[in-house]
Amino acid sequence: MSETPSTGFSMIHPSSSEGQVRSPRHLRITHPVVAKRISFYKSGDPQFGGVRVVVNPRSFKSFDALLDNLSRKVPLPFGVRNISTPRGRHSITRLEELEDGESYLCSHSRKVQPVDLDKARQRPRPWLSSRAPGAQAQGRPVAAMAPGLLRAPRRLVVFRNGDPKTRCAVLLSRRVTQSFEAFLQHLTVVMKYPVAKLYATDGRKVPSLQAVILSSGAVVAAGREPFKPGNYDIQKYLLPARLPGISHRVHRKGNAKSESRKSGNWKVSIITSDLPNAGTSSQIYIVLYGQHRSSAPIYLYGTDGARFQDGHEDIFTITVGDIGTVFKIRIGHTNSGHSPSWHCKKIQLQNMNSGEEFYIPVQRWLARDQEDGEICRELPIINRGQPILPVTKYEVFVATGELWNAGTVANVYISIYGKKGDTGSRQLFRSNNSCKFLRGQTDAFFLEAVHLGDLYKIVIGHNGLGPGNGWFLDDVVVKDPTTNRDYAFFCHRWLDQGEDDGKIVRELYAKTNSIFSARKKLELQRKETWAAESWKFTKGNTLQFYNRLTGGFVRLHPDGTVDALGEKTDKYGLFDVIFNKGNICIFQSHEMRHLSLGIDNGFASGGASSELQVLYQPSRCALLTSAVVPGHMVIFDRHGKIADESSGGYANLSKEFVIFVKGVFLNRAVVLLATSLCQALCLQPDGTCTGAGNQSEKSYWKVHKISSGICMFESVKNARMYLRIKDGRCDGTGTGDIDCHFKIKKNLENASISLESTRSPGLFVGLQPDGLAKPVIYTKNENVCFYPQVIQFGRENPMGMSETPSQGEEKIHESQNHSVIPAGTEAGHLLPSSAAKEIRHSQSSETLLSEDEWKVIVLTGNTGTKANVTLWVYGDEGVTGPISLSKDSPEQLFLPRQEDEFQVEIRKVGEIYKIRIGHDGTGGQPEWSLQRVTMKHMRSKKMLDFVANVLLSGIQVDGDTVCELPVIRDGQPIFPLVRYHVDVYTGQLKQDKTESEVSLCLYGERGDSGLRLLRKSNMPVRFQRGQIDKFQVEAVSLGKLQKVLLHCEASDKSQYWYCDKVIIREPSTASESIFICERWLPFMSQGIIHSEIELYLQGED
Repeated sequence: MSETPSTGFSMIHPSSSEGQVRSPRHLRITHPVVAKRISFYKSGDPQFGGVRVVVNPRSFKSFDALLDNLSRKVPLPFGVRNISTPRGRHSITRLEELEDGESYLCSHSRKVQPVDLDKARQRPRPWLSSRAPGAQAQGRPVAAMAPGLLRAPRRLVVFRNGDPKTRCAVLLSRRVTQSFEAFLQHLTVVMKYPVAKLYATDGRKVPSLQAVILSSGAVVAAGREPFKPGNYDIQKYLLPARLPGISHRVHRKGNAKSESRKSGNWKVSIITSDLPNAGTSSQIYIVLYGQHRSSAPIYLYGTDGARFQDGHEDIFTITVGDIGTVFKIRIGHTNSGHSPSWHCKKIQLQNMNSGEEFYIPVQRWLARDQEDGEICRELPIINRGQPILPVTKYEVFVATGELWNAGTVANVYISIYGKKGDTGSRQLFRSNNSCKFLRGQTDAFFLEAVHLGDLYKIVIGHNGLGPGNGWFLDDVVVKDPTTNRDYAFFCHRWLDQGEDDGKIVRELYAKTNSIFSARKKLELQRKETWAAESWKFTKGNTLQFYNRLTGGFVRLHPDGTVDALGEKTDKYGLFDVIFNKGNICIFQSHEMRHLSLGIDNGFASGGASSELQVLYQPSRCALLTSAVVPGHMVIFDRHGKIADESSGGYANLSKEFVIFVKGVFLNRAVVLLATSLCQALCLQPDGTCTGAGNQSEKSYWKVHKISSGICMFESVKNARMYLRIKDGRCDGTGTGDIDCHFKIKKNLENASISLESTRSPGLFVGLQPDGLAKPVIYTKNENVCFYPQVIQFGRENPMGMSETPSQGEEKIHESQNHSVIPAGTEAGHLLPSSAAKEIRHSQSSETLLSEDEWKVIVLTGNTGTKANVTLWVYGDEGVTGPISLSKDSPEQLFLPRQEDEFQVEIRKVGEIYKIRIGHDGTGGQPEWSLQRVTMKHMRSKKMLDFVANVLLSGIQVDGDTVCELPVIRDGQPIFPLVRYHVDVYTGQLKQDKTESEVSLCLYGERGDSGLRLLRKSNMPVRFQRGQIDKFQVEAVSLGKLQKVLLHCEASDKSQYWYCDKVIIREPSTASESIFICERWLPFMSQGIIHSEIELYLQGED
């Protein structure tokens, strides 16, 4: 992307022309070698026939020189920045790694799309093929095009590169815009010559279908050759079109042609100043704006020697068509060549038909190293009887989000649109901060342009270059000093090829009411905060409310009085959540079951069950308001006494509370250490830890309690890998020794925790701005703060004894991922009362037992098993699982014709409608005959009976180790069992096949099917090149399918698998659900290898 005058947002990247600063690389001295003849192909483009290059020390002194040479030969949006092996697995970084006679792929980023080299070498010319244009891409989604972007066919003028007289008009219909490759094939047929790449009329690369659709209405079609400047005048070939909000005149076709003859030819005279070094080596362009429309960018070039030298006048004749009465001109250059800086003295325009002349004084530098650093200027044109539009210096405030790794080092560009035109694409170059676009930072820029009138949108994006180029943009505010109005453009999304929808350019619309915009932003922050904190208010949790003003905890005394002066250990400061519906809860005193925290006559008090509404603020503090009388809330003064808003000054009152959950770090709990509202500490495949991970299963940690306040954290996804600080590093490669022991420091001000190494006191787990974990000295900065979320609660050690490191390690190795320790009654009786008060779920609590405890009875048939058995329970409000059905003597479980009982905790699932039960095939007995499962609620005595009569086998070809059972009501299942037909398409490339195990999980309106191993195929060998494997997955009806998760855990790179798509059919309906994949598994994203991918349902026509 480069700064250009286009009226649409542009993405140009400077090629390796003279004067460009190349990226620094280490120069390596090598011994002379024999010349190597090597073929280079374009990543993901089978049309590209490849280029042959002879590599020797004389032709290329460095690896950079080869990249620059290939950038001129291989058409890539940002030039060749990466060379890799044909399957994209290994990057080449030195000339010595290239092998004679081999082929390699070129790409502009680390992401590489493999190509069938046989097809690329033998590809016939498209216009000689009988295949219909776009046939190859049929069925593929338009990945780069936003939904609804192409609502109706749009007309596009296509010029031949270097020959503006050869052109044609095409309609951007859905038929020809199935993909960018299909569109290029269509142009090949229409233009009657091979089209391999597209440019804007000013030479900017058009890299995608989205860029075509957002273009100004004309493109230049080229083959393998570079862009050739020319007078590509779009106005001759399109009907007049107005700028938004300028004019509502509609011209008949005949009039447009006659008016074009009258007013389309202009004489342009540009005088360069006679200051020292005022001349330029760069390419100059102009854009004229009229009442009807703007002209296309026109490059001013010639063949009679150097242009734009010191003190010279350069004269040009241009044709722009009927743009109406001109009111402004934009002039700029491409900042290329050895001396790009330019000082323009003045511009003269003459309408060669009407004789009108316009004199425009400039007297400005267009240079990165002069004045304000701008290389583009806008100037008003004075017309008699017309008001003069002022030149306005817009102030642009760009806020980068608070997420870890939210900042970017890429070049950011913006185009501002108003009722009187646009600014063109401008690089946000000079910020008020020394480093631009850092996490949580707001950068201010000045952007000079002729006044645009009322603003209505911006287009903002970046060029995707540089390490960590992804960017989380929070919002943009444009201040118009002429009208003193602020325009807010709300984003709050990633501009990152590896996040969100993968787009690095976004179109944002204005909110002229800054109060409305701020309110919207606040509402979104509150919504995100509630999503992150709502787990605390799950029914059965025990809470404490800390008041930052008083420095104490809220207490409810036996006489019903309330204050905020309690200590952390005060027994009257504990409250149980006994009712929860959304954000409305009842907080019952843990010590006195007949009292609850409430509001009476506007003051906090204790009484019968009172419903309070929890309102979270962006600061992670909560307000407690009455659910019955709106506006009444729990308030204390600075002395900890109850008050209302009329009791005193605002500074002396507090109504915000920090909320803590008891029992978060009990032994074997599974927690998520959140680093922001939507990110968490995550262990990466290379053993490093990042705070920029998603809040998913990959970020779960199992707690191993060593002693009071000291724990170890084991990755749930990667067993026996522990968080540690050692040798100046913080990573997840610990083995469970003392380097993995952390003291938990609780921060009362925000309910976060900090993890201090017990081996190296004073060192804490911290985060760098890019999210990477490192040891740091404790400060109150947020880079050492983690916000724990409990995924699964643990239990206290028997008799309140602390677990020694050796005991902890033994238990760790015995434990399994996602295991839930049944809350047995024996363990409950062993717990002393002192321990029960500190445990979130006391095993002996009758209240919790009655609400969440179930007895599960499993009847085994004639074939028993020693495998690990797991249960999932699904309800209309959620799912609990996996629940490990285990006891202290596992060898006595699941024997033939035996009934086994378990006591389990099933939390907040609502009305149960199905269960899933299965085993892992271990223990030497991979088969299990399951007869029946019975579930009994401990308090209500409600019974659910599931008749199975199924053999769960991992050795039979058509067997499965998992089954789903629906709840039966009135003799009929609530939802029927469905046998889904799954068709898996493997790619056509030679290396696409795999022998690795592939698993699949279906997601629908009613939950998921669980991860199922695709075992029995209709083909003798599964997942071969170009093959369609058919499988069946039996599950309780999921309703309308929404997405599919594919998992392929390849141990060797030769076993990577390329999946084209997955099609799901339900026998009871005639419809099919299509999920496009078109990528390798496993795959690498942002340096992390991912073994699974989520595929979403394709839109129906």
